[in-house]
Amino acid sequence: MLTRCTWVNINDPLYIAYHDFEWGVPVHDDRLLFEYLILEGMQAGLSWSTILRKRENFRLAFDNFEPGIIGAYGDDKVEELMNNAGIIRNHRKILASIGNAQAFLAIQAEFGTFDAYIWQFIGGKPITNRWETISEIPAHTEDSDRLSKDLLLRGFKFVGSTIIYAHMQATGMVNDHTIDCFRHSEILNSI
Repeated sequence: MLTRCTWVNINDPLYIAYHDFEWGVPVHDDRLLFEYLILEGMQAGLSWSTILRKRENFRLAFDNFEPGIIGAYGDDKVEELMNNAGIIRNHRKILASIGNAQAFLAIQAEFGTFDAYIWQFIGGKPITNRWETISEIPAHTEDSDRLSKDLLLRGFKFVGSTIIYAHMQATGMVNDHTIDCFRHSEILNSI
């Protein structure tokens, strides 16, 4: 039996797959970075398992998280999304996703890629932590504070430091698998 981080619901195959194959793996694909950013914002106040169960619906409803398409959404699309029971139907979060797509595109125009922009906040390389228990893992760090502040200044919404730290964990900017988890060393050895 594999030892996993204790936050993983071992009765939920989606959660196990997310933990075992995605969470903490360094991401350098702009579209995927944007997907995680939007999903983390949608998750605010909800459980991650709720988002995982709705993820495929989100991909369909939000045009596979293509920022160029989402940034051009108008009132008709917002109404369509608000009537889509397969996603989180929060008006503020939906509008934030559209605004975040526009801000994302502006960063791409300035830096060439969102990847180049976001990874600069940690020097371009993943941070590997050595937590023994999940109680040691912080909700945010100085790096996530700086990144959150910069994103807010650039017009992003739902990007508080805690949400951004979760994004950093999900996209492998930090390896926060506990040291007893089989993924900690696998990810460390792959970078």
